[in-house]
Amino acid sequence: MKKSKFSSSKQAKQPSTLLAKMLKGKQPPAPVAPLPFSLADLHNRAFALHSAGQLEEAKKIYLQILTIEPNNANTLGMLGTIYIQQNQLEEALLWIDKAIAINPHDGNLYSNRGILLRRLNKYHEALESYNHAIEINNNNSDTYSNRSYIFQEWGQYENALSDCNKAIFINPNNAESHINRGNALLKLKKHQSAIESFNLALKLNPFFAEAYNGRGNILSELKQYKEAIQSYDKAIALNYKMDELQSRRLHVKAKICSWSNFDSELNNLIQSVQVDNIPSDCFSVLSLKDSLTLHHQIVQIYVDKKYPFNHELGLIPQRSASGQSSKIRIGYFSSDFHGKHPVANVIAELFELHDKSRFEIIAFSFGVDTQDALRQRIVNAFDQFIDVRTYTDKEVAQLARTMEIDIAVDLNGFTADNRFGIFSYRAAPIQVCYLGYPGTVGAEYMDYLIADPTIIPEESRIYYSGKIAYLPHCYQVNDRKRVISDRIFTRAELGLPDSGFVFCCFNNNYKIIPSVFDSWMKILHQVPNSVLWLVRDNDTAADNLLKEAQQRGIDATRIIFAQRVPLTEDYLARNRMADLFLDTLPYNAHSTASDALWAGLPVLTRMGESFASRVAGSLLNAIGLPELITTTAEEFEAKAVDLALNPEKLQAIREKLHRNRLTTPLFDSELFTRHLENAYTQMMQRYHCGLSPDHLVIPALNP
Repeated sequence: MKKSKFSSSKQAKQPSTLLAKMLKGKQPPAPVAPLPFSLADLHNRAFALHSAGQLEEAKKIYLQILTIEPNNANTLGMLGTIYIQQNQLEEALLWIDKAIAINPHDGNLYSNRGILLRRLNKYHEALESYNHAIEINNNNSDTYSNRSYIFQEWGQYENALSDCNKAIFINPNNAESHINRGNALLKLKKHQSAIESFNLALKLNPFFAEAYNGRGNILSELKQYKEAIQSYDKAIALNYKMDELQSRRLHVKAKICSWSNFDSELNNLIQSVQVDNIPSDCFSVLSLKDSLTLHHQIVQIYVDKKYPFNHELGLIPQRSASGQSSKIRIGYFSSDFHGKHPVANVIAELFELHDKSRFEIIAFSFGVDTQDALRQRIVNAFDQFIDVRTYTDKEVAQLARTMEIDIAVDLNGFTADNRFGIFSYRAAPIQVCYLGYPGTVGAEYMDYLIADPTIIPEESRIYYSGKIAYLPHCYQVNDRKRVISDRIFTRAELGLPDSGFVFCCFNNNYKIIPSVFDSWMKILHQVPNSVLWLVRDNDTAADNLLKEAQQRGIDATRIIFAQRVPLTEDYLARNRMADLFLDTLPYNAHSTASDALWAGLPVLTRMGESFASRVAGSLLNAIGLPELITTTAEEFEAKAVDLALNPEKLQAIREKLHRNRLTTPLFDSELFTRHLENAYTQMMQRYHCGLSPDHLVIPALNP
């Protein structure tokens, strides 16, 4: 949603209210009763100062007026707006409430109160204020538009759209309502209608940065990346400090491998975080910079502003072990319980293997129902599978409390379609981050992060919120039931040359940054007749990568692009046609590395300091191939060249991978499940003993 200078929420905007309009000079403040000339003069003077941005001077005069006329609701309301502008929200709320007490029939005051409450993350109270405003006056476009923000925050996009339509019906010339409508339509995947809404907003007001930003988001989702960047550029020109804007734009550029001004734009993004405290899209930065310090700063700013601890539901009463069921109740929360997402493809067997005599597992699903085979398999694995798409974050948290969920496991983090706000209400006595987001979430209410000693060395703990639950081998679960097709591909049908060494990387293109590509091209220079086999995410990325290769002295014919394969079985089988997988940094292959290793393809990685940059290293350690882990660009390049030029060395690694594939911990899903269950058990034991969360080291069990 559109950004508000009043609101700190993720999808906020500047609400149009009577008081805001007064500040724009659209109408002067009118006293509630006839005033002496001198007092009227004070009003005019205060309003002029207020409009000019001289807030402290205006405040002094408003306070002076109130010593003469303490029950002037208009002046009280105006004073409240000053405190809003000064970000003193609790103080502003006091003044607005005083104004309402004097004039309880002013719907605009209730609307302003809703804005404040929303900024204070008191969403339900904000909704009540908006509802009251509408009861007083159901013909105010701004109030409906403002209320739609609440519905959007809760994921109730149909309700949000309804409010936006009402707002536009009342006032079709309010650009802000069209922007809000566009954001709701985007969430409902009605892309063309959403674009039309943003275009209408820009027709009404061509200087609305929020409209350009919203349009950029839609174009990005439609994979019209060049057009998305153009829209983002216009938004930045109007408001470069808009939340998440710079990071989204840079992420889209990464998707098409457009590296012009990469370093300077990344530095600008870092400065916006470190100097201006502007919230950045947390996920986007993981692939741009290998820095634990930066990642920690970004999530802290993001969570503090977007998802602060919400105390509306109060504390969860301490539960005693004796008063509980013999089973530990685990709630898994995700938008990705379907076959189109990599998380589901690696975690499905975990749900099936849970010891149902000791654990009861409940799914809280807030993603689309794809009705595919993997989703059905996941649904069948749970004791209960609950679709909570229509629930608010608060309602989901309350439901989890009512069901006495002991441990709430968030599988999304800050990835697409997350509902992190659920955990801000505290859905369970113990809350755990796992798998979906490879990094810290910066939230005090998330008690544990599932990791392993490779992912988070002891010296790196300071950069992570919550405590670390160390699994003994690898933090990432894998599904042994994934079938590899018997299909035998030919080089010709895959576009590969008849001979020559095949390096590959099937990671998403946004993970390819200039330094990574530099290393790859140096490797190709040293291995004659070798080719690099990449995923064709989009045509623009392919064209850009070919140009970048040529600029580095590599013939474009040596870069081969693989098309997306619809069947997972065939995709896994295709891995066998490559000789060596070359990983990316700072965002390693995760499930893609598991896919390669499962199919028998060796993965050469370079390990950094961040969570995302150490995942492939964790996988390789768990499958007994630490010799494929490097830590510098020079070591990475030398190792790749050595394996390519010495077939006997690569063959030895392939044979070792074949031996270890089913005998080491990486693909021992049952062993992994027991380790994870032991982690859950230790968390509960500490809780029942009245102990705070602490780092856990789970001992390794025998296979």
